[in-house]
Amino acid sequence: MNHTEILTRYTANFVDEMIQNGIQHVVISPGSRSTPLSLAFAEHEHIKEWVVIDERSAAFFALGLAKQMKAAVALVCTSGTAAANYYPAVVEAYYSRVPLVILTADRPHELRDVGAPQTIDQLHLFGNYVKWFQEMAIPEGDDGMLRYVRQKAARAVYMACEGNRGPVHLNFPLREPLTLDFSLEGIWKYKGMVEHSARIPLDGKKRLTEEQLEAFLSQLTNKKKGLIVCGPQADADEQFPEQVVALAEKWQLPILADPLSGLRSGPHRKVNIIETYDALLKNKAIRDRMKPDFIIRFGAMPVSKAYLFFIKENATIPQFVVENHSGYREPTGNVTEFIFADPTTLCEELLAVDQPAFSEEWLHDWKAMNKVARNHFLFGMEEKITEGEAIRGLREVIPEGSTLYVGNSMAVRDVDTFFLTDDKPISVLANRGANGIDGMVSSGVGAAAAGKRVTLVLGDLSFFHDMNGLHAAKHYGIDITILLINNNGGGIFSFLPQAEDPKHFEALFGTPLHLDFRKAAELYEANYFAPETEEELKEDLQVSYEKKGLSIVEVKTDREENVKWHHEKWQAIADEIFFKNRMV
Repeated sequence: MNHTEILTRYTANFVDEMIQNGIQHVVISPGSRSTPLSLAFAEHEHIKEWVVIDERSAAFFALGLAKQMKAAVALVCTSGTAAANYYPAVVEAYYSRVPLVILTADRPHELRDVGAPQTIDQLHLFGNYVKWFQEMAIPEGDDGMLRYVRQKAARAVYMACEGNRGPVHLNFPLREPLTLDFSLEGIWKYKGMVEHSARIPLDGKKRLTEEQLEAFLSQLTNKKKGLIVCGPQADADEQFPEQVVALAEKWQLPILADPLSGLRSGPHRKVNIIETYDALLKNKAIRDRMKPDFIIRFGAMPVSKAYLFFIKENATIPQFVVENHSGYREPTGNVTEFIFADPTTLCEELLAVDQPAFSEEWLHDWKAMNKVARNHFLFGMEEKITEGEAIRGLREVIPEGSTLYVGNSMAVRDVDTFFLTDDKPISVLANRGANGIDGMVSSGVGAAAAGKRVTLVLGDLSFFHDMNGLHAAKHYGIDITILLINNNGGGIFSFLPQAEDPKHFEALFGTPLHLDFRKAAELYEANYFAPETEEELKEDLQVSYEKKGLSIVEVKTDREENVKWHHEKWQAIADEIFFKNRMV
């Protein structure tokens, strides 16, 4: 068996086993050393390959695609700094629990550390940000080697998806020549394989024992004012919203629902959902008055900084954090009891237990405040559209069954405030693992590549940071609408203490770009809109949803006016709560 046949059978068996284990998409960046992997994926008829030239963009594209599909996606690149460009997306995938299978080609061992071109140390390149790393064996032609590559492929997919999902990394040292021979017979099958050469382990759902459930409930005895908090939950199943809402109604508790919780949109009941809690908790008097006796949190810490202050101010309150598998997502350092159990199953079991209801007055107060805040956010219109109104207008016209992908900084915070509850089924995604602005365009385009209509909302700095992510949308004709909120710089810093330093603020934090993004739209052949009012925005968004391909809807705002407008909204809500409703 010559070198080419050995390489072909080795690579083909690996790729086929990955596909047999559920990989449906691979994102490939062109390169020489990765030729065997790229060719094998491209030749296999049961996988969709996406070619994204820039590795940083490719990795975020795969991240968005994996988020949307809730399934593992493979990545392929050549050796050297190509692999290093994956790093930001790998970090985000690790913290946001997104399954990626990273396949990096490498020089063989004899070419390492001797000055060979395009060669860096790729062993454990991503450090602790991958769940599992393997340096693959040099290809050989015996049956044992083919069993080996199939076992590694199956294990890689399993490791990416088991427990808390995340990225895994396999590094392939490959010798030249690098081309494959697809005329060989039986390259996709290993003769000793029945269905798979490696069986996927059977994983069950975690649940509390009867004794553990009783111990948890005993800690709620004699307590009257509780909160259920639902933070970002990428791994929650479709039944969770109905079950947690039913639990809240039985126990007469409010649910503080983060926009990434999956609770704000959809057909489930929402009578106990408090979606305006970020605006409410910005007021110190409200935080002091609405001190709970206990908190049950599902998922990660919510986006809201006001909620973070609220938790820090109530460090002695019993807090229970429910996680699907394991982990420690509690940045305040408060004393917390972690419950490692499937959240839907836990809610079902709590519903089946005879538990006395909590304070009706407590729930009434939260709902009354939420109604006041909703009215302030739903009504009133400025002559020139504001950033909050842009989100409000988007909420009205975004298509049912579509996805809202949200950028970080001001975008996700305005979605937190202004994307109120609705019966329309909308999934909301964001890169809230490391919370960076990098790769946002690529992530949104990757999510749209799954075939579901996506609206990407982000600021001008995030858009600028990843403009080359637009190329995949143009190249593949992907349907996506980008709502670009352009306040000419880092708008979120205007809300922070740094804004009080006029000498250095603009240069170091405001960082205005002074760019005409209409020209970027022209470069990537996008439909472009520039509405100036909320009504114009809704009309333009609706037109964009009827068009194929890439659409950019740019809303221009003023950073200083935006800060003032937000503060006026928050103050008006607090004034009505305390004076009209006599809540003192």
